[in-house]
Amino acid sequence: MRTLTIITVSLFVAAVIIMALAGVLVERVSKPYLYSSLGSVPTTEAAIVLGASVTGGGQLSEVLKERADEAVALYKAHKVSKILVTGDNATVSYNEVDPTGKYLQMQGVAPQDIFLDHAGFDTYSSMYRARDVFDVASVTIVSQSFHLPRAVYLARSFGLDAYGVDASNGGVDLYNYVREIPADIKAVSDVVLERVPKYLGAQYPITGDGRATWGYTVATTTVSTSSPQAAP
Repeated sequence: MRTLTIITVSLFVAAVIIMALAGVLVERVSKPYLYSSLGSVPTTEAAIVLGASVTGGGQLSEVLKERADEAVALYKAHKVSKILVTGDNATVSYNEVDPTGKYLQMQGVAPQDIFLDHAGFDTYSSMYRARDVFDVASVTIVSQSFHLPRAVYLARSFGLDAYGVDASNGGVDLYNYVREIPADIKAVSDVVLERVPKYLGAQYPITGDGRATWGYTVATTTVSTSSPQAAP
C-alpha cells in the first residue's frame, strides 16, 4: 500500500512539473511578441484569424467575432495586407471558415485579400499550414489573451516572424485559462515530436489571390475548393 502511495504521489508531482515547465516555456517564448492593442504591433504580411465556434445559421460566436473584428482593424490600419482565416471544416455540416470569410468581406476587406484554410483543425495545424501551404513568413495572430501565448509559441516554433494581438473585448472565463494548461503540454509535445498535420495539399501563397481558396461566390467570381476531407 505504501509503495502504491509513493508511486501515485510521484506521478502527481511529475505531472505538475511537466505542466509547469510547458507553461513556462510557452510564456517565455511568446511574451516579447504579445501586444494588447494594434497601435504598436509591427507590420506583417497577414493576420491569422484562428477558428472558434459558429452558431446556428453560420453566425459567428462572440469569441470568433472578436477575432475577426481585430483582424479587420489591423487590415484597415495597414498593419497587414492579407487575412488568413483558419478553422474546422471537417464535415459538410460544420464550417467555421466560410462564415468568417463572408463576415470579413462585409466589413470591407477585399475578397482577394481573404484566404480560407478549411483544415486548421487545431492551432498547431493552423500554424504549420500557414507556413507550408500558404507560404506565410510574417504574421499577426488575433485571439483572446488566454490563447495568444500558445498560438505565438507555435508560430515561432515553425520559424514564422509572429506577433499576437489581444482580441478580448471584455472578461474572459477562468475556465479558458485552465484549459490552456493541458493545451500547452500538447503544443510542446507536438513541436518536439514534429507532428505532421493530416492534410496539407496544394499551395496557395499569401502573396496571391485569396479567392482561389474560397468555396462560395465572392463578388462576381465563383471559385470552388475541395471537400473538407481533401481541404487545401
